[in-house]
Amino acid sequence: MLAIGLMSGTSRDGIDAAMIETDGEGQAQAIEFHAMPYDDGFRLRLAEACTRAMAMKTQGFEPLIASVEAELTERHVQAVADLLGRSGHIAEDVGVIGFHGHTVAHRPEWGWTWQIGDGAGLAGAFGIPVVADLRSADVAAGGQGAPLMPVYHRALAEGLEKPAVVLNLGGVANITFIGSDGTLIAFDTGMASGLIDNWMQLQGNAAYDAGGACAVVGQVDEERLAAMMADPWFDLPPPKSIDREQFSIDAVKGLNLEDGAATLTAFTAAAVARAIDHLPERPTAIHVGGGGRHNGALMAMLTRQTGVAVMSVDELGWDGDALEAQGFAYMAVRHLKGLPISFPGTTGTPTPMTGGVLFRP
Repeated sequence: MLAIGLMSGTSRDGIDAAMIETDGEGQAQAIEFHAMPYDDGFRLRLAEACTRAMAMKTQGFEPLIASVEAELTERHVQAVADLLGRSGHIAEDVGVIGFHGHTVAHRPEWGWTWQIGDGAGLAGAFGIPVVADLRSADVAAGGQGAPLMPVYHRALAEGLEKPAVVLNLGGVANITFIGSDGTLIAFDTGMASGLIDNWMQLQGNAAYDAGGACAVVGQVDEERLAAMMADPWFDLPPPKSIDREQFSIDAVKGLNLEDGAATLTAFTAAAVARAIDHLPERPTAIHVGGGGRHNGALMAMLTRQTGVAVMSVDELGWDGDALEAQGFAYMAVRHLKGLPISFPGTTGTPTPMTGGVLFRP
């Protein structure tokens, strides 16, 4: 069927909307993709909603978060409308929408995770069934609720030589490992672009370090980098996940713009290298998706730190910007078919889980 997937990622840069044709199993064909950026004002309101949610002990009503959720849903309605217009399809052609929403707090250690977004409202706007709240059931069962992309990575990587590794560089980084025997392992590795973006917005009056141009001329502060990597989280065995707010730019405050960018970029690369050490087999290549693959300084540091060939997933014919949105479309179809989206080796859930809540129009 035709399915739409929607992703508002931890980088808080905007909404990714993708349409694919898929059976939710081995077939997935990209149809259309649309990225709708957030304006600075909404990005700030979304960041404040995340800060307030992370200060809460459990999910509940908070006026600002509720207001941001309503606005977030309206923006997703617009993104779907734009995507349909670009694709030449009408709503009646689409079988389901996978609606990730936006993670305002991720607390698997406390047994909850919170993605805002009104699934019922989105279903009503187009008359299309919506699968949302894709992480909560996994966390309630004792899993990490993340990462969820491995099931889609596995489908795309069917023809790749194994072991194969797919690395997603959004605000947070996560890795998917597909072993020679088909073993599926996945976990968050640490920060990707989240801290770099925060640093550039605070110190550089820029949304992000375009192409890694700032980091590439800076010097890595090795002492500060070592202190950041000393966090015991990096030594925990997978499966594991983190919230975007778990680390901050405080560790590089006092550095100039370029050195701070270089050190935070090296932090991302060093965390990925540490993650590779947790894998049962060492890969010969790392295939990178997400916005971070456009950062040349980061890609070069990844190569140096891991000692493995690092390349964009675009070289495989995949769309590295669309992968996450496509993945949630794929998972929505799997939900309709009663197929699992998370597994003991990817989130730590005790048994494979379908996940998600279906909202019918």
